Amino acid sequence: MCLEDFSSVLECDSGLFGLALRFVCAQLPNPVLESISVIDTPGILSGEKQRISRGYDFAAVLEWFAERVDRIILLFDAHKLDISDEFSEVIKALKNHEDKIRRYWLCSTDFCSINLKGAFVLSQVHAYIISSLKKDMPSVFGKDNKKKELINSLGEIYSRIEREHQISPGDFPNLKKMQDQLQAQDLNKFHPLKMKLLDTVDDMLAHDIAQLMVLVRQEETQHPNQVVKGGAFEGTMNGPFGHGYGEGAGEGIDEVEWVVARDKPMYDEIFYTLSPVNGKVTGANAKKEMVKSKLPNTVLGKIWKLADIDNDGMLDDEEFALANHLIKVKLEGHELPSELPAHLVPPSKRKVQE
Repeated sequence: MCLEDFSSVLECDSGLFGLALRFVCAQLPNPVLESISVIDTPGILSGEKQRISRGYDFAAVLEWFAERVDRIILLFDAHKLDISDEFSEVIKALKNHEDKIRRYWLCSTDFCSINLKGAFVLSQVHAYIISSLKKDMPSVFGKDNKKKELINSLGEIYSRIEREHQISPGDFPNLKKMQDQLQAQDLNKFHPLKMKLLDTVDDMLAHDIAQLMVLVRQEETQHPNQVVKGGAFEGTMNGPFGHGYGEGAGEGIDEVEWVVARDKPMYDEIFYTLSPVNGKVTGANAKKEMVKSKLPNTVLGKIWKLADIDNDGMLDDEEFALANHLIKVKLEGHELPSELPAHLVPPSKRKVQE
């Protein structure tokens, strides 16, 4: 697939939101790519970035692609407690294509076993459905009528399997699509359920995979991440080109002025509505404002710990501005520092830190 070919398709389909000129295409000498084309969408916006207008209906564009592709891969960050509003809209737009969707966690080894367990549950549910249909099919007479009856009552079969095996309704395939697919199948050729095989896989996930994850984590601690050294890569992680340099909590690291001061007038307006006493707001009053960010309490607790420089359980105007700055950093998708960087320490508190 080349850029010109795809652009013409987009332009022919009502212009598709003016996206024809937004595509960038790469061709690679890989035998796998001779039979497939991979389309990587722009990253999902989260936090304050959601206020940015893309200039087109992102969810509608993905729905257009979903109708034409064979597989849809959704990537989730296993370390985030929630998904953004835009990601929620995307999932809603893909609701009629569940059979194409595969979900994956971008994860550490602590979370990777979730993928295996999820895949097994899906296979297990299909095995229960198929074996149930097989068991109720006559061997000689009335096959066609019985097949129609079973397909029409598939919802009841789902409910029975759900009760008997304590399986979540969300783990079952889409009812309508499953009924449509069964129309073309010979239910008599389905295999009966072999519980021994399911028990073997279940035991493997419960014990063998758990032990394997422990070994993987041990190996990771013994062998730290390998970094390419020497040659053209020598020193590339130093200075302003290092990972995350000048971004998120690192913004303003090279500036003389306190980076939080840029937005401090706006934060001051909020500060003075919280009834400060002797130049400080109480933790209760500050909390009322901070929870408006809708960040988890655990995250807000970390922000409070970083911002309350003198650990007095209250915030002055600088500490309050710092807390709001850190909330902004988190909402923009960046990680919070474990310790407050020197350039973020409020000017009046720098002697305290020293």
